[in-house]
Amino acid sequence: MMAMSSRFGLRALVTRPRAEAAGLADALASRGIEAILEPMLDIHYRDAPAPDLAGVQAILCTSANGVRALARLSPERGCALLAVGESTAGRARAEGFLQIESAGGNVADLARLVRRRLWPDQGRLLHVAGTEIAGDLAGDLGASGFEVQRAVLYEARPAVALSAGTARALASGIVDFALFFSPRTAAIFAGLAEHAGVIAALRGVTAVSISAAADSALAGLGFHEHCTADTPDQRGLLAALDRLLLERRRA
Repeated sequence: MMAMSSRFGLRALVTRPRAEAAGLADALASRGIEAILEPMLDIHYRDAPAPDLAGVQAILCTSANGVRALARLSPERGCALLAVGESTAGRARAEGFLQIESAGGNVADLARLVRRRLWPDQGRLLHVAGTEIAGDLAGDLGASGFEVQRAVLYEARPAVALSAGTARALASGIVDFALFFSPRTAAIFAGLAEHAGVIAALRGVTAVSISAAADSALAGLGFHEHCTADTPDQRGLLAALDRLLLERRRA
């Protein structure tokens, strides 16, 4: 957990994996919010052979962790890369990939982008993924005639308990917001919060989720308020948070 600082008037619990949380913490700090980092997933990259990109029409990435995993294993940066959203596309740009396009949404949006931009007879598609996947990208595109090969390059292991610092912060009532970026991390948090005995403390916390699916995993926890992003990405979640901050200032 990040050390508490008197210069922040508000605090937000950030449940993202640590690699994604750093940039988010900076964005929160610019809004006068201190980030309490409590990753619900620990990313473990596999030391597997680099995927064979011969004959690959495009690489499909459904997470920034997938981009990181691929970049660790392969020096290839010229193959077209289609990303599920802007966060994933931004990671691809940072890793030096040259042909990048973002679907700006979820897995269904990525499938639609593939069908608009690519042709089944121009080569197979490589879906870089973790051991847990959301949706059925291969099945969706397979129904349109595409050959999709999945390369499992990392594992996102769930946290086993809330840290003592985070449990104390929740119990003492100093957490204003809790930010959730996937249904899986929201569900993990729900179980750990119950185990830590801090469910009652959530009555003073506003849950801000990247999607309705993520928010639904928090049902029954008794949050003070629920807010969902209009778009399923960090930009959308921060915009939702900005609306909440504006409402507080007007109150």
